[in-house]
Amino acid sequence: MDSNTIICRCSDVTLADVRRLIAEGYTSMDELKRITRLGMGPCQGKTCSQLLMRELSAAGIAPQLQKPQTTRPPAVGVRLELIAQGEEDELC
Repeated sequence: MDSNTIICRCSDVTLADVRRLIAEGYTSMDELKRITRLGMGPCQGKTCSQLLMRELSAAGIAPQLQKPQTTRPPAVGVRLELIAQGEEDELC
């Protein structure tokens, strides 16, 4: 793969970025996620997490020692009733 290949389309992270950070000593998915925002976009890492695991394995970091990244939903559900009440409060 070319080093200019974009690994994470949501956060515009390239393969070169990932390889540079691994060479600097960042060896866990969570560390790389915090630095690059890789896996934090709308897709929540559905594509890039697998590519990142591949790069970590290629760098000699045992895949069995890697846990999948911590995923958190980007938003919390809100009841429509609360939204409607809030709108009424703003209009009054």
